[in-house]
Amino acid sequence: MDAGAISQYFPLYVEAFFLTIKIGWMGIALSLLIGVVGAFVLHFKVPVLSVIINVYVELFRNTPLLVQLFFIYFGLPKVGLVISADKCGVIGLGLLGGSYMVEAIRSGLSAVPVSQTESALSLGFTKRQIFTNVILPQAVISGIPAVIANVIFLLKETSVFSAISLMDLMFTAKDLIGLYYDTTECLLLLVLFYIVMLLPVSALGSFIEKKIRFGSYGD
Repeated sequence: MDAGAISQYFPLYVEAFFLTIKIGWMGIALSLLIGVVGAFVLHFKVPVLSVIINVYVELFRNTPLLVQLFFIYFGLPKVGLVISADKCGVIGLGLLGGSYMVEAIRSGLSAVPVSQTESALSLGFTKRQIFTNVILPQAVISGIPAVIANVIFLLKETSVFSAISLMDLMFTAKDLIGLYYDTTECLLLLVLFYIVMLLPVSALGSFIEKKIRFGSYGD
């Protein structure tokens, strides 16, 4: 193990780490937006839009992110639509993640018993009050584990960004290994930086889930 090589490469990994974090979380934000809209469309069975969302979910859940990135980055320019590597990463991750977030959020909405909606209607609640005060809080609690799992999954999927020449963590590791053959040192740094990126998200997700599930019952 060459400590000198590790210290030399460390700044390059830090730069790649922040780029990976930036693109990853922008893609996750896009996926959550798509997931919320799509879940509401499916839950309330909006005509036509429900069919479109179902087709979108099946299409993107059953194709690899790498194929989607290649299509966006290399395929769309053939029809005159050129997208930068950064934007391609955000869009690709957002579209893939959105297809998973739709199902995660919809499952949370579907987990709320219909009897609670009927009871709220009998008490004179408006549909808006039922949604915001009865359905949504319980849907959030039910959906959080799946959403957190999807966030971690999407952060790990950023490893394929190197295929479109983004200087992310994986690209940096492969580039340095190819140049200097310090395989052990480069892979060690790669693993450490992915742990730094993923472990806090996992811990925070567990904390939030426990807080929401049991916080109101602690008194």
